[in-house]
Amino acid sequence: MSEWSNWSGSVRFTPAAVVVPENEEELARIIRRAGDEKQTVRVSGAGHSSTPLVQTPDILVSMKNFNGFVARDGATIAIRGGTMLTEANEIFLEHGLALENLGDVDLQALAGAIGTGTHGTGRNLRTMSNHLVGGRLVNGKGEIVDFSIKDDPDFTLAARVALGTLGIFTELRLKLVPAFHLHRKEWCTHIEDCMVNLDKLIASNRNFDFYWYPRSDEAKLRTLNIPGTGPKDIPYAWCQKERTGWSGDVIPRSRGNKFDEIEYWLPIENGPPCFEEIRQRIKDVHRKDVGWRVLYRTVAADEAMLSGAYGRASATISMHHNASLPHDAFFRDIEPYLTKYGGRPHWGKKHYQTATNLKQLYPRWDHFQGIRRSMDPEGVFMNAYLRTIFEEG
Repeated sequence: MSEWSNWSGSVRFTPAAVVVPENEEELARIIRRAGDEKQTVRVSGAGHSSTPLVQTPDILVSMKNFNGFVARDGATIAIRGGTMLTEANEIFLEHGLALENLGDVDLQALAGAIGTGTHGTGRNLRTMSNHLVGGRLVNGKGEIVDFSIKDDPDFTLAARVALGTLGIFTELRLKLVPAFHLHRKEWCTHIEDCMVNLDKLIASNRNFDFYWYPRSDEAKLRTLNIPGTGPKDIPYAWCQKERTGWSGDVIPRSRGNKFDEIEYWLPIENGPPCFEEIRQRIKDVHRKDVGWRVLYRTVAADEAMLSGAYGRASATISMHHNASLPHDAFFRDIEPYLTKYGGRPHWGKKHYQTATNLKQLYPRWDHFQGIRRSMDPEGVFMNAYLRTIFEEG
């Protein structure tokens, strides 16, 4: 069996088998048999996560036969569970619809992006997971489950960010918004000017984030607005590039360099002081070895039980390092600054938390665990990493 590797190369393993089911019934049989034989089942997705969510010594499922459009009902699109995000955006646009927001890249599988709470930036914009209003999945008992926010709101709020622990999605139903254009601008300024004007920048743009460059102390500001809206000028910054297009074309960027990443969600009011402490720490200790920029974004509060933005508007701060270089010492040194300010880790990125700490961060943690155990009582979807963050430590 061939070795599997994630996008950055930091997660590698060799499963006993890779299976490619043709339909729900075959997928259900695979899961029931795995349960009988005490094996672990995970889904390969696009491999863009930095954490070992996919890792299994047993059965790795490819969902490549579950791809494409299923049906439309008004602004709600049903799409198959193995569809990649890029393809999903094209399907949505064909129907005159779009996701409200997107992340910095669109390399993920749609189900993986939703299941890990993937987000973009925007004070009034929620994570991609909040589009999920229903779907179909095969749970750990090999049962095919059809759910909706109308008939089972609690289950849907659990399923929106579930790390693949409730079941394997075969279909996702997403409530979308009318397709829209965005005008994207990238500006350069000094970080001090950015921080002094941060609240205004966040409030006056539909999407705003910034990158801080440790070695120059400069910042790249990124603003995206509906054409004809938003500030025309930023007096203390100069515009380097701009473009206008459909949101799915303009928000994500292609990434040639591979990296590993740690990102935390903070109460939005804690973002600036936390960033300033991290900035000083990097300048004092890490700048000679780490030249990668630090990304600062905002996200609206939501209700998904394991969302980083559950119950609170959030600022997110993420550190990056070359995939080919050691990152552990850097990330472990910075993480206490993030937890000190009430941070919750991004599920798809590096962190060093265990269940003992994590359950303190999510008010509906125990409720989610009850739903998870009812869907997968034998732990078919629980690999060693997931047991660490959900059951041990």
